[in-house]
Amino acid sequence: MPHTLFIADLHLSPGRPDITHAFLAFMRDEAPHADALYVLGDLFEFWIGDDEPSVLNRQVAAAFRACSQGGTPVYYIHGNRDFMIGRRFAAEAGMTLLPEHQVIDLYGTPTLIMHGDSLCTDDAGYQRFRRITRLGWLQWLFLRLPLKKRMGIAEGIRGRSARSKQEKSLTIMDVNQGEVERQLRNAGVQRLVHGHTHRPAIHEFALDGQPAQRLVLGDWYTQGSVLRIGPAEAELQSRELEG
Repeated sequence: MPHTLFIADLHLSPGRPDITHAFLAFMRDEAPHADALYVLGDLFEFWIGDDEPSVLNRQVAAAFRACSQGGTPVYYIHGNRDFMIGRRFAAEAGMTLLPEHQVIDLYGTPTLIMHGDSLCTDDAGYQRFRRITRLGWLQWLFLRLPLKKRMGIAEGIRGRSARSKQEKSLTIMDVNQGEVERQLRNAGVQRLVHGHTHRPAIHEFALDGQPAQRLVLGDWYTQGSVLRIGPAEAELQSRELEG
């Protein structure tokens, strides 16, 4: 049956080989049978540059490239952890980088897709940090630092992010419904797919008197999370992690 697959928030890292194994199995056994695969950000725990000679990065690139060469296109939207993935890695992986917000046609239903962090407008501190880290000149400077220095900076940011989350309420870190509706209206659609919050669910609501839908992808910390959308239905599915 025709279907399109979506994943996000795997946070791949050398310290979690079980997630990497599950991802590679998914790419080998499932992705090639889909019409397309969309990765909505935070595939990696962090990204310090396309020039990092990581075994993990090469494994991921090879898996994407095999999928796209087999006839299933791979599309990527940056997350808040891997927003500096660039054209070099995309070319190696045979994947297409998409803008932050993208409308796609899914079997006749126009759908807005994004990572989702921009929807969390109640978290003012994070939104300030997000604006700063997206500055082109700052990224340019960062990518010209030695790899070891970049790694240290990335580790420091991860630590501060973890401590910050412990101090914030779950409500603040979730999406703002008003921002969800604003984005849908701007895009002229009634359906949104995103990740980032790690709260997999399918939300039904009314938007300007018409039925609307928000589909949220899950993370891969304790199980795999895959969204499968076909012509007639959308289904959130889980996958076991081995090891």
